Amino acid sequence: MTEHSHEASNANTSGTFQDPQFTETLMAGDGGVANAAVDLRLYDTASHAISRFEPIQPGNVGIYVCGATVQSSPHIGHIRAGVAFDVIRRWFLKLGYRVTFIRNVTDIDDKILDKAAAAGQRWWARAYHYEQEFTDAYDRLGVLPPTYEPRATGHIMDMIHLIERIIDNGHAYVIRDERGELTGDVYFDVASWPHYGELTHQKQTTEVDEAAAVADRMGPSVDMTGEDKYNPVDPADLSEDKRDPRDFALWKRPKPTDPADARWKTPFGTGRPGWHIECSAMSYRYLDGMFDIHGGGLDLRFPHHENEMAQTRAAGYRTANRWMHSAWVTAKGEKMSKSLGNGLSVPVVLAEHSAWVVRYALGSVQYRSMLEWSDQTLAEAQAAYDRVMNFIEHAGEALGEQPSRDEITAVTADELPADFIAAMNDDINVSRATAVIFTQLRAGNSIVATIETNGRCGTDDTLTPENAKPRLRAILVNVRAMLDTLGLDPLAEPWIGGGDDKGGEDKARVTLDALIDAQLEARADARNAKDFATADRIRDDLAKLGVTIEDGPTGSSWTLN
Repeated sequence: MTEHSHEASNANTSGTFQDPQFTETLMAGDGGVANAAVDLRLYDTASHAISRFEPIQPGNVGIYVCGATVQSSPHIGHIRAGVAFDVIRRWFLKLGYRVTFIRNVTDIDDKILDKAAAAGQRWWARAYHYEQEFTDAYDRLGVLPPTYEPRATGHIMDMIHLIERIIDNGHAYVIRDERGELTGDVYFDVASWPHYGELTHQKQTTEVDEAAAVADRMGPSVDMTGEDKYNPVDPADLSEDKRDPRDFALWKRPKPTDPADARWKTPFGTGRPGWHIECSAMSYRYLDGMFDIHGGGLDLRFPHHENEMAQTRAAGYRTANRWMHSAWVTAKGEKMSKSLGNGLSVPVVLAEHSAWVVRYALGSVQYRSMLEWSDQTLAEAQAAYDRVMNFIEHAGEALGEQPSRDEITAVTADELPADFIAAMNDDINVSRATAVIFTQLRAGNSIVATIETNGRCGTDDTLTPENAKPRLRAILVNVRAMLDTLGLDPLAEPWIGGGDDKGGEDKARVTLDALIDAQLEARADARNAKDFATADRIRDDLAKLGVTIEDGPTGSSWTLN
């Protein structure tokens, strides 16, 4: 690849494409947007508030999520954002929206070039290799493929055009050397843009409001001093040629070690893109007129997204209506990061745990909550899998069938349990939504036990031989449809045939789960009826058998002593 070929076109490096019809119809019914959609409320980083979601184009949602810099293998911290925004996307689909979902690939930057050189690789070969590793990780964890997955190197001309607009609008400047020759460096002029800092509520003075301070304690900030271990400084941003320390590179001159095919000729000199410009160019390219949501990890809030917002608007383009950020995966309280030496490789984790279990663990808390990764986190996810499969298998056996995948995906948002809808509409509160699933699961186990024992187990006087199976089937469909909304129906791809079903070795535990869940359901009914004597008797009888009941805000759980 020569400089001339770079200059001539974007070549065939634009990235992968997914037929939009696939994503539009994957989970949505044919009846349009669900009634439940009017109550969807989401957090916006820019406003520090939760507000009602209204799409720019009725019935359509445009989402851009910052993807990977493909320098090395993916770790669990990388993939958490992918799973978090996959759940958000799936909820929009379940609500009946047509979703255009963009996830970019940063396939050229200093780290890729330096690591490729150190390993004796071509930089683009290294980038492609690790792009495939990320794709494999997303696929194995059930993350839906994006509508478009553009690569930075496929959109060089878009970036050049954007930078020219920013320069023409008076918000960027070109650096020349002492001879007046173009160096290839172009910087955004922060002082010329009075709106800089609006995303993260940071002013161009020392004054910072309390809301911003709270957010800054959770992630990098323009007000932080010293080295930022989460976002290492771009060497180009350390240049003495900058007018202001806050200015950042839109385009930068090549390093002497940069190979010839990592340099592009432009009207402002030969070089390559700065860190932030690609996302502005690609979000405009694919979502102009329908840019509802920009997503990414919390560590991108500043400087990446703050700079991206500024340069997009300075070019005269509309930026995202709403900015959403997923929190970090932590290990012993520290952000999981390869640069910090505590990143867990996805292949290593998947060698020890099923992909369903890993996805459940990654999505077990609301996307804005920090997720502490530990053996306990995975053990809880494994226990959840065992309980889910126990119910689905026993319910299917009791019914003599399993509902088809078509029946599960045809369930609309309005047909799901009201508590589940309310939880998902409350800024995608996955923890509450999961609690609803297990409440339904306990009720279903109680019916299974009643059917299997010919009515000798359970206290629901409304159950009859005529209505038991229809009620069980309705619960089974609900449970699987709610799991499917979270990407976790174990009878769907990619889970089917690849889960943690251990055959007959855990039959005793499976039966125990069903019996105890039936008793918990009976105890909950007694407490709701204020029959505390019966509730206490059930608790005490279970305690005699070595079962400890713990009551919490989302229901009761049990453990064996």
